[in-house]
Amino acid sequence: MAQSKHEFIERSVGWMIVLTLLVVSVGGLVEIVPLFFQKSTTTPTNELVKPYDPLRLAGRDIYLREGCYNCHSQMIRPFRAETERYGHYSVAGEFVYDHPFQWGSKRTGPDLARVGGRYSDEWHRVHLNNPRDVVPESNMPAFFWLNRPLKTDIASHMKALRKVGVPYTDEEIAGANKAIEGKTEMDAVVAYLQGLGVALKNVQ
Repeated sequence: MAQSKHEFIERSVGWMIVLTLLVVSVGGLVEIVPLFFQKSTTTPTNELVKPYDPLRLAGRDIYLREGCYNCHSQMIRPFRAETERYGHYSVAGEFVYDHPFQWGSKRTGPDLARVGGRYSDEWHRVHLNNPRDVVPESNMPAFFWLNRPLKTDIASHMKALRKVGVPYTDEEIAGANKAIEGKTEMDAVVAYLQGLGVALKNVQ
């Protein structure tokens, strides 16, 4: 009995791998490429969505360095339980200046997509120094070492971001390192957190 093409492919590991990769690649391109041309994914949601200022950008770098994304997502999913707890669901236009964005569904701690303005700067400082002082049941580690001076060449980071489309001006870049002088890493992280989600914070 003659072997069908389907049987031949299933029995040939090499062909199965090649054709599987081909199908996955085509499917991925069909889903991803259109996003680069949709206004909703490439245009800021409103005038409140702006490139990070030097201190907030430095805070974001520290947020990534410390692995905060391992426990906290920055994506509110469009489900009732999510929006009732956190506010308006996340939209791509809020994150056009994030490289990379911090979406995700892993939540050992609460979602941070709308944390900006929810608590005072002092609350965040206490929370980062010893989380259990404000949230007794928290299992988050303390980040007391963030009280050290902020030392980073943030201007170089801004230059790199400009190459991928973030509209920083020459003047903003030239004054960036000066803008963060005398600040601590704690100051930077708090500034970053206080800016999260403010663009759609009051949208129902």
